[in-house]
Amino acid sequence: MSENNNNNNSSNEVEEIDVNHLMQIRRDKLKELQEKGKDPFEITKFNRTNTAGEVKANYEEFEGKYITVAGRIIAKRIMGKASFCTIQDTDEKIQSYVSINDLGEENYKEFKTWDIGDIIGITGFVFKTRTEEISVHANEVTLLSKSLRPLPEKFHGLKDPDLRYRQRYVDLIMNPEVKETFIKRSKIISEIRNILDEKGYLEVETPVLNTISGGATAKPFVTHHNSLNIDMYLRIATELNLKRLIVGGYDKVYEIGRIFRNEGMDIRHNPEFTSIEFYEAYADYNDMMNISEEIFSKCALKVCGSMKITYQGQEIDLTPSWKRISMIDSIKEACGVDFNEINTDEEAVKLAEERGMEFADETKRTRGDVISMFFDEYVEKTLIQPTFVYDYPVEISPLAKRKTSDPRLTERFELFIGGREYANAFSELNDPIDQYERFKKQVEARDAGDDEAGMMDEDFINALEYGMPPTGGIGIGIDRLVMLLTDSASIRDVLLFPTMKPLN
Repeated sequence: MSENNNNNNSSNEVEEIDVNHLMQIRRDKLKELQEKGKDPFEITKFNRTNTAGEVKANYEEFEGKYITVAGRIIAKRIMGKASFCTIQDTDEKIQSYVSINDLGEENYKEFKTWDIGDIIGITGFVFKTRTEEISVHANEVTLLSKSLRPLPEKFHGLKDPDLRYRQRYVDLIMNPEVKETFIKRSKIISEIRNILDEKGYLEVETPVLNTISGGATAKPFVTHHNSLNIDMYLRIATELNLKRLIVGGYDKVYEIGRIFRNEGMDIRHNPEFTSIEFYEAYADYNDMMNISEEIFSKCALKVCGSMKITYQGQEIDLTPSWKRISMIDSIKEACGVDFNEINTDEEAVKLAEERGMEFADETKRTRGDVISMFFDEYVEKTLIQPTFVYDYPVEISPLAKRKTSDPRLTERFELFIGGREYANAFSELNDPIDQYERFKKQVEARDAGDDEAGMMDEDFINALEYGMPPTGGIGIGIDRLVMLLTDSASIRDVLLFPTMKPLN
């Protein structure tokens, strides 16, 4: 075992020596250029006329015309007095033919010393090679930036996930499909904005730093404001501020922004993530179902070309209309237990214990908490096709309006796809007296040791006392939606710079 470890260590040391040697060679080349007065880092601007993607998509328009493109050298083939090199820019790669006859002896000699990874500009005319490859016949080449580190070897690329996430810039260079994922992410967010803007929603911005942690049940990040000498919290939701705007007279508002939760990390959770929350006066949770269904299906059509997609081997149909089922009915459907026939906390707790369920928090031993436990245990993982699960217990829904037909339940739903939650929505609670009592229960839970429980927000109660109209509201996890529509297994695959533990 120790012998293998020694071999691995020796291999790593040799690799490090090789990289250092190559880096020194590149630095020597840069020094030589600088001594000749040709320092590429002194260039401040380069007039590029077209991208590679534009040229390749419209060859008939560009054939025989002079253009200027720029990008990173990703391949190079030297053949004496003529060479081919391939550059990659923001959207495509394109080949260039470079010869001593066009550049002159001195410039061609210099070109041959340039390295894979260098960023160059090429001016020349567009043509097709004998193999029908669209190319640029170079008349002039310019070194715009010297790459002082060698790129990973092209046949192996950058495969180590940890290194890919830490060095996303190299990941984007070496793995074109990664770049495509983030292009799709941008398109998804744009499509969401288009849908809501067309419906008359106003995009707003609310504070990231707050004096109270509220709007969700989650453990916050705490920081300190020196001038005010107070602790503040990075927001765990945008909900309460957006509902203040509904009180203020904006009937439709939304915010796309970063949320921060000081919780565990796994393939579905990152300490900071992106969500969208939107609220509409005079609407309810049924309206939120309709809009979220529209958002998911239209985004799928936009970036996948179809509402029928595959996620991690599962075929999923996002075509409206989706299944809608109450939480209690979903439990009955999955395991035969009907909580409509269980009316006391004692009955519910006894049933849970008979099924071998454990209560991690002894303060959460109500009928509503048990219903939630049964749903997590028997139902959630079975919901592969898009499903709205509605009417949640009031104990786990502190901001949702009670159902008039059963005050133990609330007008709340969550959207599940592929066994995962994607959205959470309410008919918003607008009764300040009821809201105050629910905040008090959250404070009691917090005092009992639940650091995810909410705090008392006196100002939000004050806002509700001025009157908030009946309102529907929803929060959707943007990162999970992008994961779904790009078939990405981990949330880190759809975050440009995921949170990573620092290396020693």
